Amino acid sequence: MAGGSAPPGGTVGSGAPPLAGIRVVELAHVMAGPACGLLLADQGADVIKVERLPGGDATRGFGPPSADGESAAFMMMNRGKRGVAVDLRDPRGRAMVRRLLHGADVVVENFRAGTMEGMGMGYDELAAANPRLVYCQITGFGRTGPMADEGGFDLIAQGYSGLMSITGEGPGRAPVKVGAPVTDITAGILAAFAVVTALFERERSGRGQRVDTSLLEAGITQTFWQSAIALASGVSPGPGGSAHPLTAPYQAFATSDGWVNVGASNEGTWSRLTGVLGVPGLRDDPRFSANQDRMSHLEDLVETLAPHFLGDSTDGWVARLTAAGVPAGPVATIGEMLEHPQTLAREMVTEVEHSRVGRLRTLGTPVKLERSDGARPPRRGAPLLGEHTREVLLGDGMAEAEVVELLEEGVLLQG
Repeated sequence: MAGGSAPPGGTVGSGAPPLAGIRVVELAHVMAGPACGLLLADQGADVIKVERLPGGDATRGFGPPSADGESAAFMMMNRGKRGVAVDLRDPRGRAMVRRLLHGADVVVENFRAGTMEGMGMGYDELAAANPRLVYCQITGFGRTGPMADEGGFDLIAQGYSGLMSITGEGPGRAPVKVGAPVTDITAGILAAFAVVTALFERERSGRGQRVDTSLLEAGITQTFWQSAIALASGVSPGPGGSAHPLTAPYQAFATSDGWVNVGASNEGTWSRLTGVLGVPGLRDDPRFSANQDRMSHLEDLVETLAPHFLGDSTDGWVARLTAAGVPAGPVATIGEMLEHPQTLAREMVTEVEHSRVGRLRTLGTPVKLERSDGARPPRRGAPLLGEHTREVLLGDGMAEAEVVELLEEGVLLQG
């Protein structure tokens, strides 16, 4: 059961969301920490986002686009949370946050190393007052090692992790980062996994613990295939465009009106691909007989296949290849992805109710629980800056007169 109080709406029963009754205080900004909080909120946790005054989370200023002055970037990362705004430079503000943390199950923070300790909210201090606390720390490079004190940015982490050395069109070209901030997003996912793991362990031991991950480790985690090659051969693979480093053909080919991804990654699908293409002798060409041969002659393989894909449209090739049992698909734009029937069927685009904007389309949760999904509360939009300050603090037992005084003196903000 929770270390803090039950969330708004009553007691926790068997029909409740999986993380109902778990209170998470999110002292995090921009992406990695908020991504973790977002996933926990989607599973029913009461996530209280504490934002620093003035200004709040930096993503409130990201844009355009915005809606009624609210940043689309902020609203994407912070739905389902309650928002408290506090001046952490003021000792009274820090004392108020410490009070919240003493009754929390989880704290998620992604400040530079030493920041929480400097505010009297480091793990040791908090765990002494709340031994059941799960303290989740997301940094640029991890809490140990020679770079523990360095700040974290997705671009920098992609470079250090090797991701940028394997992303791009090929040798001799400028380095390219993955288009999405993949180390931020992956770190948030890893952090949410760590939090749930620690909460599960707490049911056995009765004690919380510190968990940590980093943007560096999130990037390294994405290099399984390339690290396997380097560890086994001593040779670091380079960028291969859309191609796979271990099997072929498994890449994008230009069509008459776009691009098609072809995943003929084993002998069965390769044989079926040759049948669809109808190229005489292709299946029996010794350069392409087996996967190892195709990888050894990858440039020849691509030069042989590429002209044939120009003879039909992307939709035409997808239809023909999938009908023959060859994995294939388009290179969709983000807009096309958001409107695709499969995206919609999986509820990866959903609506939330925002206090200022009203009904707002946003991404849905990527994790489905067959028995528990029906117990999820209605998703709400991201909080306005300080929208729930009074609600959270009064619900935590703080005297109304004290809350009013701190609001009047600018230590707190009620949105």
